[in-house]
Amino acid sequence: MSAEGPVLDPTAFDFSRPIAWIEEIRAVNPHRYEFEMLTGIVHVDPSAHVIVGFKDATPDDFWTRGHMPGFPLMPGVLMCEAAAQLCGYYYATQKIGEAGSLLGLGGVDEAKFVRTVRPGERLVLVGTGLRVHRRLTRFLVKGYVGAERAFEAVITGVPLGKMEELRGA
Repeated sequence: MSAEGPVLDPTAFDFSRPIAWIEEIRAVNPHRYEFEMLTGIVHVDPSAHVIVGFKDATPDDFWTRGHMPGFPLMPGVLMCEAAAQLCGYYYATQKIGEAGSLLGLGGVDEAKFVRTVRPGERLVLVGTGLRVHRRLTRFLVKGYVGAERAFEAVITGVPLGKMEELRGA
């Protein structure tokens, strides 16, 4: 275990048998259509505040055509959004805040991008809770393609309120 939490091998998980596919993710994350940045969740360890999920980058993703023609790559801001959605999933499923609360992106710090993510590749996200509390969460999220680190960032999440109130229901 390092100062940043447990060291996990991003290639060691069974991606063919996620514990949550897109339908289970949709049950707690409100993102839809082209803004669904998670394909599946493969590991959750509540005792260590660790979560591992993935996004399969496809030739049909909305960014592929324009970012950048002839050399499409996943924008860094979308890698950070995927990390934020991973943290939101953890917050909701581990019942960190009030039931039905949506965790919003409060900040992105210490972001580093070291490898591109291209269509046809799988971005594996490993999130480790640095501070997990109902009013504020901070996760160190590292993204990998295979065993190669693609990015890392500290993601801060803040509760926005209950989904039914935010939707006006």
